[in-house]
Amino acid sequence: MRVAVFTETFLPKTDGIVRVVCLLLDHLKKRGVEPIVVAPRMGDIKEYNGIPVITVPGVTFPIYPELKVGPPNLLTYRELASFKPDIVHLIHPMLVGIPGLMMAKYLGIPTLASFHIDMARLAQHYHLGFMRGFADWATRTVFNWADYTLAPSNLIQRDMIALGIREVGLWKRGVDAEKFNPRYRNATVRHRMSNGNPDDTLLIYVGRLSAEKQVDQLKAVLERVPNTRLAIVGDGPERANLEAHFAGTNTVFMGYLKGEELSQAYASADVFAFTSALETFGLVVVEAMAAGLPVVSSRVGGIPDVVQEGVTGYTFDVSDIEGLVQGVAQIATSRQHVTQMGIQARAFAETQSWDSMMDEVIEHYDRLIENRKVLNAKSA
Repeated sequence: MRVAVFTETFLPKTDGIVRVVCLLLDHLKKRGVEPIVVAPRMGDIKEYNGIPVITVPGVTFPIYPELKVGPPNLLTYRELASFKPDIVHLIHPMLVGIPGLMMAKYLGIPTLASFHIDMARLAQHYHLGFMRGFADWATRTVFNWADYTLAPSNLIQRDMIALGIREVGLWKRGVDAEKFNPRYRNATVRHRMSNGNPDDTLLIYVGRLSAEKQVDQLKAVLERVPNTRLAIVGDGPERANLEAHFAGTNTVFMGYLKGEELSQAYASADVFAFTSALETFGLVVVEAMAAGLPVVSSRVGGIPDVVQEGVTGYTFDVSDIEGLVQGVAQIATSRQHVTQMGIQARAFAETQSWDSMMDEVIEHYDRLIENRKVLNAKSA
């Protein structure tokens, strides 16, 4: 089987979508599937793990200045046709994926589109609400044009169906429970993250530092829950504003971390705190749970699918500061309580295998390829 993956973002950028794409590519290769990637030109990436990367020139995307996006061109089409894919997988088709979808339709190749960004709500959050109607229409039109679509969570699946997208399956997120594991707990790392106060309750946030993540809301926890500290892992356009906002509080900015450093950061904290207003899943939440952390998170994306109230953590409505503070306070009542909830979180994460979830995607590929063969045979 040959699969062409069109994505709006790729390495060297690091975010949840890129991690999922890389995990998908790794799994396809492990299963003997031959993939290629079509992605914006973000650097000098020509291949990933031996997988060819076809890059297309792009321009800066206003809402996400880290992204450079633009349409594939005639050369892209020729390379795609030469590769002769059995199926095209479109990672939330927009400026890269929509032309890819057109190419696939012209070549008679079956298509699968997966949902990763809620553009309508993102536009509204950035005070571009006048674009929401257009964004909803574009999402419905593009995803209905694909042969099948996949949502990352039950919540997003319901939203997509309500929007008028006809066939929507689930592609839930997993976690590498070996990479994110309590065994990476490290006293030196904890000392640094807590600014030399390892006996305090240490909260951690991991993710992009942007307005829709609402990281600034965590200041209320530091002010109202005694003996709490915060480590912020990640970078982004809001970092300078957040550093000013948290000045004088028990907060340490760790910057981007990856590999073992990221594993150690997760495992060396006590509670994962997540305040995002917009998520399609929230991959970092399951990573934190795998590292043995209870979670206090806004009720977005796939969070209600993975957090069991009072057992592995607490959830709250978006921007509900009181719910956020109460959630952390309930977990931080004692070291024993933190530990027990962390054990439960780890137990759940161990059931969330990436392999089984990626195999389901390959099953969708097989089904769509077979459906196309049957359709072609009937029309012959």
